[in-house]
Amino acid sequence: MSLVELIAQADDRGLAASGLACLDRCVPVLGGGDDLLRPLWARLAEGGDWGGALAEARSVLMPPADAGGPPDEAAVLTRRMLDAVPAAQAGPGVREWADGCSVAALQVHRLLETAPWGGTRPVSARREGRTDGMTPLVEAELRRQIRILELLADRGAGPAGGLRQALDVSLEGRRVLRAVVSRRARGRG
Repeated sequence: MSLVELIAQADDRGLAASGLACLDRCVPVLGGGDDLLRPLWARLAEGGDWGGALAEARSVLMPPADAGGPPDEAAVLTRRMLDAVPAAQAGPGVREWADGCSVAALQVHRLLETAPWGGTRPVSARREGRTDGMTPLVEAELRRQIRILELLADRGAGPAGGLRQALDVSLEGRRVLRAVVSRRARGRG
């Protein structure tokens, strides 16, 4: 099943976790710590309001208006994901946010990829299953997004089990992207 189909079939909780996982994997682009979004994951698991945890994450990751310097496209995309987090974990805004995070996370990975981008297909086509010529970093991100939605749709794992497994998959992806960001910084420095 394609990523687009999985997103279309996901419930609100799966969509919120999917969007949060995409954002979580991209946090290294903004220099955020590994535990920065952990309170949002906890609120998602508990079903509680994530407003306070969201405000805290935004205060750490959103630069002041006078930060200056040229904008990095990967950082801009990641900040947009964070800025667009809906106030509630359920409702029509969650589907739109999760879908947007999926595209943005793939685009962030494409921007950080050192291998040449194969073909002329945009990342949105990759989400529909047309994966020919994909670069390794983008392909791995696509696989993670699919895996997370499959885990959350698996009712046998139970709500907490699927969410815990999704967090583990996301953590693995964050480690990979952190290494890529670090290599990129060393190359510039």
